[in-house]
Amino acid sequence: MKLLDKVNSPKDIKQMNISSLNVLCKEIREFLVNSVSKTGGHLSSNLGICELTVALHYSLNSPEDKIIWDVGHQAYVHKILTGRKNNFGMLRQLNGLSGFPSPKESPHDSIKVGHSSTSISQAFGIAVGRDLSGDNYNVVAVVGDGSITGGLTYEAMNNAGQSNTNMIVVLNDNQMSISGNVGSISRHLNDIRINPRYVATKSNISKIVRSVPLVGKPLNKALEKTKNSLKYLLVPGVIFEELGFKYIGPINGHNLAELISVINQAKKMNGPVLLHVYTKKGKGYIHSEISPSKFHGIEPFDVKSGNISKQKLEDSYTDVFSNTLLKIAEKNDKLVAITAAMPDSTGLEAFSKKYPKKTFDVGIAEGHAVTFAAGLSKSGYIPVFAVYSSFLQRSYDQIIHDVCLENRHVIFAIDRAGIVGSDGETHQGLFDLSFLSHIPNMVVLAPKNKIEFEKMFEFCSHHGGPISIRYPRGMASTVLNEHVEDISLGKSETIFKGEKIALVSFGAMMDNAYKVYEMLKNSGYSPTLINARFLAPIDLEMVKSLSKHEYVFSFEDNLEVGGFGSALLSASNIKNFYNFAFPKEFIPHGTREQLFDIYGLSTEKMYKKIIEIIEV
Repeated sequence: MKLLDKVNSPKDIKQMNISSLNVLCKEIREFLVNSVSKTGGHLSSNLGICELTVALHYSLNSPEDKIIWDVGHQAYVHKILTGRKNNFGMLRQLNGLSGFPSPKESPHDSIKVGHSSTSISQAFGIAVGRDLSGDNYNVVAVVGDGSITGGLTYEAMNNAGQSNTNMIVVLNDNQMSISGNVGSISRHLNDIRINPRYVATKSNISKIVRSVPLVGKPLNKALEKTKNSLKYLLVPGVIFEELGFKYIGPINGHNLAELISVINQAKKMNGPVLLHVYTKKGKGYIHSEISPSKFHGIEPFDVKSGNISKQKLEDSYTDVFSNTLLKIAEKNDKLVAITAAMPDSTGLEAFSKKYPKKTFDVGIAEGHAVTFAAGLSKSGYIPVFAVYSSFLQRSYDQIIHDVCLENRHVIFAIDRAGIVGSDGETHQGLFDLSFLSHIPNMVVLAPKNKIEFEKMFEFCSHHGGPISIRYPRGMASTVLNEHVEDISLGKSETIFKGEKIALVSFGAMMDNAYKVYEMLKNSGYSPTLINARFLAPIDLEMVKSLSKHEYVFSFEDNLEVGGFGSALLSASNIKNFYNFAFPKEFIPHGTREQLFDIYGLSTEKMYKKIIEIIEV
């Protein structure tokens, strides 16, 4: 029997010796590779954090002690050790195991999390609450070196460091976020990691200074107080020390004995402590070690070859964005691109190779990305910020204050808009229409298919003010490619003129809306089919034309509150109106098709609903 078969809770590993724990880590890696190869998921980050997770659960008493995972996609090993390994066959599938920590699943998951740089703030809040209540348990935040580039991390450390609150921050340093890390923080960590003199210096410097006759002790105190001290040349992690954290590291994140010893030491220390642990992303599976970014979040794959099982046959919307950006850049030398640590995932890889000086990776710092883009625009450039819908949420104030208030020409290329599927609640792109469309000066548009996307992006490059183009995850539609008129600001496109019934679709929902149109035609009706194109500004002439119809139905992959349907209704006096959209809920994980069906947005259910309304 494998050791892993005996592990159903953290208590089961506490009686194992170091040799057995190392064998357990090997078995966990094998389990992860085999399991994720069938379901898809975040693999390389979890392979790299295996020993660290085992050491944490060996040294702590979860769920009494709280482990806060930053981002959360690296919590698979944690889930395995806390009684959920038998559920991995349904990982990230409808009604199955979430790919992120979820308190609904287990008391061992302290918080629901899917975005980066939040763990230290959460951990500090929990630790302060513990102290106020007079409780006694450990609080540990596990943050990656990618997440630690986020500004929220330093707001939290600045706050926590000036307190005397007991908490531990584990910096899991694998030199990667999704793509390779960038910036001065990354360079600082790399300096610590590769310079062997750092390892011994911190423990020896005080001893050496103290040994100086007569002046040793006063000098040591002076060194601790002054910023122009020797420690700035020699001591690792000085940035964390200055923020008020006791720094321990760097620590080999694959040495269980060392990890357990250091964690136990940190538990005894007063005040906030930071453990700098370096790990290898993708460790233990050759293909993920070679290509950790590829296996960060991967579809089902063949274990032996590492190849994705289902190869795509057509261009995705991300691919179309990538190709179109290059074409426009050839004609417009003012075009520049910005990413928040996701150049590959957002389609900027090709652009960055051809135009390296015009591509800016700002790290996991979406708010800074937007304000930085505003500055570039002020200098006469046209910045394109390529970002997932759910991550754009993190920069709301900067969009209003720094871009729209001054009407700066910034293009927001919003990928993964609408339902993203298996990543679930924290990643669904269902809010962007609602939080963007009411901002003055912001133009919001969405294409119905591949050809229209190319034309719309060309329009974006000439617009002259803030403009957002949003598109979904997955293959670019070819439905109605023969019906693509030129793009004019705030103008919709009437694809088929009819009577009595009007179907008004926004963006990617045209695939389903067109099928509903055909089903109604086959049932003897002659509906009008309109491609809205713009939400802000909305086409008022189109809105006025809807009054000629007895029934109007709108289609969008956004929350029903504040989205396209809301704008359409507020701009009209339509009486018999129905909006097909998602309810005001956090939508769980599942495939796009499954979720559309559950929430009444599948072709069949929308057609049935329309028939029920018009045949009353």
